[in-house]
Amino acid sequence: MSDNTLDPSPSARPEIRTRKARISLVWLVPIVAGLIGLSMVVHQFLDVGPKVTVSFLTAEGLEVNKTQVKYKNVVIGMVTDIELSEDRSHVLATIELNKTATLFTHAETRYWVVRPRIGTQGVSGVDTLLSGAFINADPGESESVVKNFTGLENPPSVAFGEKGKRFVLQTDDLGSIDIGSPVYFRRIRVGQVVGYELAKDGKGVDIEIFINSPNDQYVLTDSRFWNASGVDLTVGAEGLKVATQSLTSIVSGGIAFREPAYSPDAKSAEANARFKIYEDQATALAPPDGEPRYIRMRFNQSLRGLAVNAPIDFLGVKIGRVVSVDLEYDPKSQTFPGVVGAVIYPQRLGAAHDMLQGLAGKGDLEEQSIRIISGLVSHGLRAQARTGNLLTGQLYIAMEFDPKAPKVIFDPTARPLEIPTVPGSFDKLQEQLQGFVDKLSKLPVDALVGNLNGSLSELQKTMKTVNGEVLPHVRGTLQQAQATLGTANDTLSENSPAQQRLTQTLDEVQRTARSVRVLTDFLSRHPESLIRGRTDDAAPATYKGSASSREIDLEPQQ
Repeated sequence: MSDNTLDPSPSARPEIRTRKARISLVWLVPIVAGLIGLSMVVHQFLDVGPKVTVSFLTAEGLEVNKTQVKYKNVVIGMVTDIELSEDRSHVLATIELNKTATLFTHAETRYWVVRPRIGTQGVSGVDTLLSGAFINADPGESESVVKNFTGLENPPSVAFGEKGKRFVLQTDDLGSIDIGSPVYFRRIRVGQVVGYELAKDGKGVDIEIFINSPNDQYVLTDSRFWNASGVDLTVGAEGLKVATQSLTSIVSGGIAFREPAYSPDAKSAEANARFKIYEDQATALAPPDGEPRYIRMRFNQSLRGLAVNAPIDFLGVKIGRVVSVDLEYDPKSQTFPGVVGAVIYPQRLGAAHDMLQGLAGKGDLEEQSIRIISGLVSHGLRAQARTGNLLTGQLYIAMEFDPKAPKVIFDPTARPLEIPTVPGSFDKLQEQLQGFVDKLSKLPVDALVGNLNGSLSELQKTMKTVNGEVLPHVRGTLQQAQATLGTANDTLSENSPAQQRLTQTLDEVQRTARSVRVLTDFLSRHPESLIRGRTDDAAPATYKGSASSREIDLEPQQ
């Protein structure tokens, strides 16, 4: 080999290059994920709002970090913790609100759990069957901020800020009315029941209602409210009438109101005004009852069927109701009379009451009432227990004038005033039936039965005699009469000799009658022939007419 081959030329020397650092694409995925997580942490940190604690009776449907808090279906927070209270009577749910939801820390804010519910307003919370329960919130109007709240077990009927007025209705018992029951005005729903509680004295129930604006202007100072629950059936002269506000009021109850026609000057009622609930529309819209009067009645009969609130009727007008039915003991007669206490409203008589007040003279209402009742009693006013329903046996008290009622001494100083009574119509019927039964019991029934048996025995003997002796003779007589009639029929037949002789005899009689008629006519024309005899000129005429036509030919005979 030559040296040239061993000594390379400068152009043949290798070139040495430096390698640059490169980043692999595999690292991009965790970097992007880290950046996204960091942004979420930063966003969550920036969006974190205040924390509040809400107490509920149960944690049913609530889950940590899953149950959301919503307002108008917009998420405003999340449940982050659930724990029992120290007394284990309820649960405490910690809620982290969004930074923009600080309004929901005000003192009047309300929280409640939305679950599937079936109530008077229909079915609600159906969407939670798939998505799960959530907490709904309603902001308050108070400016004070708190951290602890008491959750509602039922959704509120009225949201904060909704325009309208609240009113309080007083009633003896709640009946079928419940929260959410509708309130109607002229059969249009204008509000609902939002709450109820016992009255402070425990003798009734206060019902709170909310009337939405602008319908709250129709609640006047003289408006009348009544229970519109169920169906009102009325049977009158025009037939059967069915009255109800709506199908909802039949199922869940309801309240209706309206102003009476005789109060045109009533003004719009203020918020939280108190009203009374009447039993029905007719009672609610009736004229004012005026001052009540308490009376008492004593009955010497059974009062079975007479109940409290039974009507007091005066000549067909309902003027009051029964408030008590008691028994007393009379030591003189050793009986137990029934004592009925009642409340009457004389002003329900209308113009008649005004006229009676004018006739009663001057004095206060108490004195006038005593004089009026005393005068009516002296004219025969009596109370009577009557049957109002034959099927149920219910009684009512009727006050009418009985001219045959015995005179009684009315005590105007008695308190309460006692109205004299007369036995009821049913009791009178029972007395009449009892008297009839007593008369029947006095009859000699045994003697009458003995005589009747003897008469029946004699009649039986007589019938035997008739059947054994009389009837055979009667049968023979009838047979002889039948034979005689047969013989007479044969004798009077058309071709029998007797029939022919009878016909000839009748012909002779007819000719004789004709001759007598001709002679009579001749003598009427020539009466002198009785003395002189018949002349040739005065020969009798020949009778040519038939007996039926009675025509006479006056031509002389040749």
